[in-house]
Amino acid sequence: MIKLHDTYFKPFLSEEEILSAVQNIADKIAIDYKDETPVFVGVLNGAFMFVSDFLKAYQHPCEVSFVKLSSYRGLTSTGIVETLLDVPENIDGKSVIILEDIIDTGRTLQELVHLFSNTNVKEFKIASLFYKPDIYNGEYTIDYVGMEIPNKFIVGYGLDYKELGRNLKEVYQLNQRHMINLVLFGKPGAGKGTQASFLKEKYNLKHISTGDVFRYNIKNGTELGTLAKSYIDRGELVPDEVTIKMLQEEVEKNPEASGFIFDGFPRTTAQAEALDTFLESRDMEINATIALEANDEVLIERLLERGKVSGRSDDQDEAKIRNRFDEYNEKTAPLKDFYEDMGKFHSVNGIGTIEEITERLKKVIEELD
Repeated sequence: MIKLHDTYFKPFLSEEEILSAVQNIADKIAIDYKDETPVFVGVLNGAFMFVSDFLKAYQHPCEVSFVKLSSYRGLTSTGIVETLLDVPENIDGKSVIILEDIIDTGRTLQELVHLFSNTNVKEFKIASLFYKPDIYNGEYTIDYVGMEIPNKFIVGYGLDYKELGRNLKEVYQLNQRHMINLVLFGKPGAGKGTQASFLKEKYNLKHISTGDVFRYNIKNGTELGTLAKSYIDRGELVPDEVTIKMLQEEVEKNPEASGFIFDGFPRTTAQAEALDTFLESRDMEINATIALEANDEVLIERLLERGKVSGRSDDQDEAKIRNRFDEYNEKTAPLKDFYEDMGKFHSVNGIGTIEEITERLKKVIEELD
């Protein structure tokens, strides 16, 4: 085990395994290009060790150059790929092979293809030492792969965590504890937000509020946000697949989390099934759904008091509050049945001090398999 900054990583690939993958990819490329002089273009900073060892393994005439792109900050991809060093000159009429250290979602690859689309190269191919097929978007063909790996954050052999770890000869994988993924239910006033804040700190979970995710995407004009807004502007419901894609991006942006709290989704059985399908594709699952239960009269009193402070009109009208409760009961009932059939539904008394309720939630979580 090694520690980089505040994060621990465990051994994943030995130096021998890595060099074997490098030789494998060099041999494949040599079959196609040994009779000409291709231009190998490494992607900085991550691929510098790969390019160095690749050139030692590739015993045929070739040229080498570099481009520099960036999309990561720490453990998280920003989703925005910056070009820091442009395409090399004098590549017209030549075969160009990109040497990538790792391909995961394909965002960087998309930018690479864009960079070379305006050149007059003879041929353009992609080679990646490491490849994460589970999350690659599949938009472009990856012509040469050294090794397929699971969707786990890795460091070493040129790959970094906040600029540390590039000089390691081996590759290390993020040391994650067993993941805990929760769906949190609760009527307005039940204290979901307060308890989610405690749970995410206690268990290193990422709280994903569907409302917050929608507002972020719409406010920042993301592709998904623009798509969602187009439905909202027409007075239509946003399709489940759009919401799922937003949640998928949130999950992918937080590989350091030990799990997730889903808040506001799912709201229907179809959404619950869609969430399960998405999580299964990431080798994850919902471990528990927890409903904070409280007497309606107690919650109404809470909300009316809250309304005096917040100024929210829907917290100041008892009739509106009861309508929200009815809507919650109507939507949650089938979900309760869905998760009860799977043995994953838990009801927790939401009346008491914040600390008492937190202890009840911790008891449920710590007794999970």
